[in-house]
Amino acid sequence: MAKLNTGGSPSTIQCDCEVIHEEVVNRVRDIMLDGGDFNALANLYKMFSDPTRIKIMWALHCNEMCVCDLAVLLNMTKSAISHQLKSLRLTNLVKFTKQGKVVYYSLADDHVKDIFEQGLAHINE
Repeated sequence: MAKLNTGGSPSTIQCDCEVIHEEVVNRVRDIMLDGGDFNALANLYKMFSDPTRIKIMWALHCNEMCVCDLAVLLNMTKSAISHQLKSLRLTNLVKFTKQGKVVYYSLADDHVKDIFEQGLAHINE
C-alpha cells in the first residue's frame, strides 16, 4: 500500500509510489465514456454554476411559474429571466407549457428534481 505524502498541507496530497495498477486502469478504460458524453455532462453541471439559474430551478422545484412570476420573485427583468430559462431549456433542465398567452415553466422531469435535491442534501450534510 502506498503512503500518502501530505507535504504538511491537506491540499497537497500526493502518492509516493510509482506503481501502476494495470488491472484497475484497464477495467476503467474499458468502460470509459465517450468524450461527447463528458462534454454533455460538463455542460449540464455548468448550468448549476450560476446562482440565478439555481434560484429559478428552486422556484420551479416548488411550483410551475411563468416568466412574470419569476421576475417578481427574483427581482429581475423578464428579459433576464427569459435568457436564463433559455439556457436551462436547451440543456433539458426545464420545460414549458402554454395556456393561452401564458407560458408556464417547470423542471423537465424527476431526474432534474433528483439532481437538485441530491445537491441540496449534499451541502446540508
